[in-house]
Amino acid sequence: MADQVAPVALVLVSHSRALAEGTAQVAAQMAPGVLIVPAGGTDDDGLGTSFDRVDAALGEATAGGRGAVVLTDLGSAVLTTESVLELADPEVATRVRIADAPFVEGAVAAAVTAHGGADLATVLDSAQAAGTTFGAPQVPGRGSGDAAAPTAPDGAAHATVTLRNPLGLHARPAALIVRMLASFDAKVQVDGVNAASVLDLMKLGAVKGDVLTITAQGPQASEAVERLVADVESGFGELPPA
Repeated sequence: MADQVAPVALVLVSHSRALAEGTAQVAAQMAPGVLIVPAGGTDDDGLGTSFDRVDAALGEATAGGRGAVVLTDLGSAVLTTESVLELADPEVATRVRIADAPFVEGAVAAAVTAHGGADLATVLDSAQAAGTTFGAPQVPGRGSGDAAAPTAPDGAAHATVTLRNPLGLHARPAALIVRMLASFDAKVQVDGVNAASVLDLMKLGAVKGDVLTITAQGPQASEAVERLVADVESGFGELPPA
């Protein structure tokens, strides 16, 4: 997806232009193949939302037949978006979904999912799942290797690998894992969390020296685990070869 724009774009509707643009910048760094259009602030760059800005952003996002998922920060941002959609071409409106999701976390999760070429429903689900990510119980066994580690069912692939990055499993490598695994027909977990979720991976809080336990199921489980181990050992391109 690096050389083409994903079929689903994002529109970020915020009361603050700076917040919309900043969130778009963060998400774009993790998902460069996704069109992310900020629509923040009023027409004179004050705090609030602008019908015209949202209308223009949706027009840009859905051009060429793309779908679009809209992330909003406060209630009136939803109302503005709904007003725009009520007056939009019905065919265009059918390709737009408003996510019930946290603004920043939802945008990051949706962008990484969209980067892999996911469809509109999948990108929407990814954004909305971000709302349930934080506050869940911490997964036991992370990192130290001496606690209970996830057990791979019969026939599944399994491996352990030591994290080498000085900054740990931060946003960039987490996004790289999700994007890489999108090309494999396998369900992969790292320390018991879904490796297809950038937020779940970041929530692990894995740091340099932690031992990651990788399990996978599916037709390409072994290939997926082998590639993920290789990526971790390489430091995700942030380190010289071991």
